[in-house]
Amino acid sequence: MKYKWIVLTNTTLGVIMSSMNMNILMISLPAIFRGLGIDPFAPGEFAYLLWVLMGYSMVLATVLVTFGRISDMFGRERVYTWGFIIFSAAAVALSFIPSGSGNAGALVLIFLRMVQAIGGGLLMVNSTALLADAFPFSERGKALGINQVSFIVGTFLGLIAGGLVVGYDWHLVFVLSVPFGIAGSLWSVLRLKRSQGTGMASIDLPGNITLAGGLLSISLGLTYALMPYGSSQMGWRNPWVITSFIIGVVLFIAFVEVERRAEAPLFKLSLFSNRPFTYGLLALFFNSLARGAIMFLVTIWLQGIFLPLHGYSWEETPFWAGIYMIPMMLGMVVMAPFAGILTDRYGARVFATLGMIIIAASFIGLSMLPYNFNTPQFETLLFVNGLGNGLFSAPNTTAIMNSLPPEDRAAGNGMRQTFNNIGASISMAIFFTMLLTFLSNQLPQQIAAMLSSYGFPRQIVSFLSSIPVSGLLFGAFLGVAPTSAIPSSLLSLLPSKALQLLNSRTFLPELLEPSFMSALRMALYISSTLVLTGAIFSFMRGADFFPELKDESSPQRGS
Repeated sequence: MKYKWIVLTNTTLGVIMSSMNMNILMISLPAIFRGLGIDPFAPGEFAYLLWVLMGYSMVLATVLVTFGRISDMFGRERVYTWGFIIFSAAAVALSFIPSGSGNAGALVLIFLRMVQAIGGGLLMVNSTALLADAFPFSERGKALGINQVSFIVGTFLGLIAGGLVVGYDWHLVFVLSVPFGIAGSLWSVLRLKRSQGTGMASIDLPGNITLAGGLLSISLGLTYALMPYGSSQMGWRNPWVITSFIIGVVLFIAFVEVERRAEAPLFKLSLFSNRPFTYGLLALFFNSLARGAIMFLVTIWLQGIFLPLHGYSWEETPFWAGIYMIPMMLGMVVMAPFAGILTDRYGARVFATLGMIIIAASFIGLSMLPYNFNTPQFETLLFVNGLGNGLFSAPNTTAIMNSLPPEDRAAGNGMRQTFNNIGASISMAIFFTMLLTFLSNQLPQQIAAMLSSYGFPRQIVSFLSSIPVSGLLFGAFLGVAPTSAIPSSLLSLLPSKALQLLNSRTFLPELLEPSFMSALRMALYISSTLVLTGAIFSFMRGADFFPELKDESSPQRGS
């Protein structure tokens, strides 16, 4: 077997493992939190959901560029193998978190996910660079397109397998990726060539500290801005939140100054003079900013509202939510390899730009659907979204990697992944803020009106109206009835029919539906605008650029 195919098969295992794990977690979160015994209505519990969602991305954003530097120093293949080992070890450790361990178990979950992000970062920063090293520029688009298909295969396996095993034992969702980690570790040790690397070099410690500190401060601020503070449903006026943002901004300014003066900067700022690289990063950032939270909001739409209102039990919703998301995966499978091949032949600009326009059109289409959508229309729009994402991802990645000289590929790929993960984290904060704002403006009045129409006692109406909207959203997502939040002294006031209504699987979905759908539609409009902004940057990237080609007369593609 030619070495380039050995590299492709090995990186394929890594991509399948990481994408499977990511999507299993997203689809299985309700069962995991129920298994831990989290009370979604208790003050501050919503923060655990946010940190599970954002912690992984924030760690990646912090460490990827440093990992690229370390890979250049010690050899990409060696560092890449350690990624498999760390990722798999964390997955095994996650499967031993005790059921019913409550908030302590949630904290362990968040910590181990961050450890897993270190392994994932070692894989991510090196896989694309290894492919770019192994394949000539005329075949990189095809290789990255096939690699994109493996991401989709992992996503598909995660959605279906996660939905199947989570009803049996939520611990199994973490174990499913371990065989791929073992196989990838052995395959990389036995077959990947070992490069020597550049040897010991200086690590930009001030750059690492200022970047990590800035990201952590902003993350803390964004997380607790979404928590109730005083009489407000959100904490944007919390002095600690304001302080976190100020510290974060100061550290980011310091990071830029440190990088300008560093001998071996964490971010190689000179790469930003490379137009295809810079505009490719901006296109990726806006795509990630638009999509990072939207797909999770669609998952909440399915698991928290649509499926329960159509008679599915809470135990069934993870599996069926995965089934409903399959068309998006199929669209990516259909388009990604062809997009890669076309990029090798004609350049990336047209295809990446067209892909983003298609994504924006699918978002507009989704915004027009009612909560009780027609299934063929919903599935068609998800399929179109997958086509657009497949048409964007491989060409954009190919153009970015082709624009880098070989010695900068690991660092440049780390910068690419950093922009992607920062965009995803910011997306979560922006769209959850919007969602909670809509809910806080509408939901308390809707609760009061609905319960009063059913003749509920005034004390019950007042108590349920005072529950933070983040808790009600979290409860709907987990499938936990609000009766668990009501003190026993108040529950005794309720007749059996009222208790039956509160415990029904349709109560919270019906309550949340109007305000949730208003927020989702606004989020989809904003996402469409962000994607189209990214499309403009994608088109402005110009012709493909190949610095490894010494002959300046070589034609540039995509002009």
